[in-house]
Amino acid sequence: MDRNLFSFPIQLSISIVVPSEPTPSGLLRLPETDQVAQWTHAPVIYIYRAKSNNTTIPFSFEAMKNSLSRALIQFYPLAGRLHWIEGGRLELDCNAMGVQLLEAYSEAELDELGDFAPTDAVRDLVPKVDYTTPIEEWPLFLVQVTRFGCGGLCVGVAISHTMVDGRSATHFINSWAKLSRGYDLEDADMPFLDRTVLRSSEPVRIPRFDHIEYTTKPPVLIGRTDANEERKKETSATLLKLTKEQVEVLKKRANQDFDGVPTIRSYSRYEAIAGHAWRCACKVRAVDSHNSQSTRARFGVDIRNRLKPSLPERYFGNAISVTVTPICLYEDLLSKPLSYSAGKLREAIERMDDEYIRSALDFISSQKDVSGLRSNFHIQGYSEAPFLGNPNISLGSWIGLPIYDADFGWGKPIYVGPGLLNMDGKSFIMPSSTADGSLIIALRLQTQYMDSFKKIFYEDIME
Repeated sequence: MDRNLFSFPIQLSISIVVPSEPTPSGLLRLPETDQVAQWTHAPVIYIYRAKSNNTTIPFSFEAMKNSLSRALIQFYPLAGRLHWIEGGRLELDCNAMGVQLLEAYSEAELDELGDFAPTDAVRDLVPKVDYTTPIEEWPLFLVQVTRFGCGGLCVGVAISHTMVDGRSATHFINSWAKLSRGYDLEDADMPFLDRTVLRSSEPVRIPRFDHIEYTTKPPVLIGRTDANEERKKETSATLLKLTKEQVEVLKKRANQDFDGVPTIRSYSRYEAIAGHAWRCACKVRAVDSHNSQSTRARFGVDIRNRLKPSLPERYFGNAISVTVTPICLYEDLLSKPLSYSAGKLREAIERMDDEYIRSALDFISSQKDVSGLRSNFHIQGYSEAPFLGNPNISLGSWIGLPIYDADFGWGKPIYVGPGLLNMDGKSFIMPSSTADGSLIIALRLQTQYMDSFKKIFYEDIME
């Protein structure tokens, strides 16, 4: 939707919410997985409709504030503040300075936002962080509750990616929602806060692998020496919806070779859909490129169960490690079956075993300055961020996250998704609210390719 036609939310109140009881204080050393995460805040929107027309969601700002204050007792690191230390690294001060809660109102109706794709209008539903101020002043969690003229609600959150990955963020939001419904947190809800279990070796060992995810740059377009021209091009965001049947078609196709014979290994829904999206991006970009153009995909892998021993199930922090596929050619991705691109994604995933992950922790720890290892910042047009777009793609997955369990007392959300996709080629594969096996892909792509991408994306499924 055009931002100029949308009724901009009016801020009604702003509060700093601190834990309702005293919490542990002091400095907390952050492990390597936190150090290489973005220091920006991940923006997510939760959309709620009134149960019937001409009704309003029974929302109480004070109840939201009180339950958030209670949630911060157990999740107290989020009430602290970060500060820079040597080598571009960060440290957490558990000082209970609190999180930020805003109440806003818009005369608009939810339907005016269409399918809630991460457009400029949707971005206005997420609280803003002033990154020009010292990092010690930034709340690590900000939330904006916007009431709409139709009676619906949006809970827009911005949460520090230095502090949490998607699973931990969802754990916190769902725990806060449970308290808002009037329940107490049980033992099974409690976060595991000891981040020392994910530190590098003591003393640091020499890395055992090359770690191409950190030591190599993504390909650039043939004839270019950098991505500066591509970075400047106009981009658009969209949502692509896949029915359960379409998901199964792609999964079945990924598990067949050139002759339609089943492959030895069964590829997952993620590998099939991500492989399909990668191929489609190459196909539309190939109009202006050569078939010998190289490309690679980048994404994060949850390492909780890949380490030996596994991390505690409710580990609270960043238990994500970045991986990249081998560099591929457009020609191979487009001429070979879907099993080829799915297989390249599988290679990048299977690389992430205990030995490789621990070597990566040692590699990060051995770096004098880790600033250059961070990427994918949640800031539109941030010039210092590595460019991950054309001819490459970023393929995040929220498939396994219980994002629709965020019931604050007025029912589950009808939509949960990113409030911003910051650059060309960035995408997330997400569950839908129907919980019937259908999925949604949030994608940002150069505007010149978007219409062709959407057309090819669905046409190729039907072949």
